[in-house]
Amino acid sequence: MKYQIQLKKLYNEKIISSLMKLFKYPSCMAVPKLKKIIIHKGIGSIIYDKNIINQSVIELTDISGQKAILCLAKHDESGFKLRKGMPIGIKVTLRRSKMYEFLERLIKIALPRVRDFNGIKTSSFDGMGNYNLGIEEQMIYPEVNLYEIKKNIGMNVTFVTSAKNDIEAKELLSHFGIPFKHTK
Repeated sequence: MKYQIQLKKLYNEKIISSLMKLFKYPSCMAVPKLKKIIIHKGIGSIIYDKNIINQSVIELTDISGQKAILCLAKHDESGFKLRKGMPIGIKVTLRRSKMYEFLERLIKIALPRVRDFNGIKTSSFDGMGNYNLGIEEQMIYPEVNLYEIKKNIGMNVTFVTSAKNDIEAKELLSHFGIPFKHTK
């Protein structure tokens, strides 16, 4: 028997039926789903230090389980001392099983390691059913070797859903187990 990722199994067995009852969708195909997760880092002031950039690529690759790529500048920008072709960020896009694996590790391992954690804010939805989560330290991931960190660079995690609005997206992500702060 083939191993099935727990969150994918949860989505297929419980979340679809729960959201169909809640929002009264006509079909299970109308239920919103998680399309992809994008993890990205802006490297800003370290664009001249190749060692830190390479270490950041390795860290993001270890965290995501998929090869991270460098994002290069498309234009010269003298105000930022930036030339075309210089690295300005690192990103990785996760889909299918790797996406669910990362989400499970984020919810069950990484977020509980944040000091004084009491949930993530609900104000980071974009109005179209996508959610952005900012993580200040990469040290919350057990995959990162603490002794190899040269500079602490945060990252952004974007959850792209097929939801039509923020209410549906929040409900979908809540069913997956993302711990949102309770608003009064």
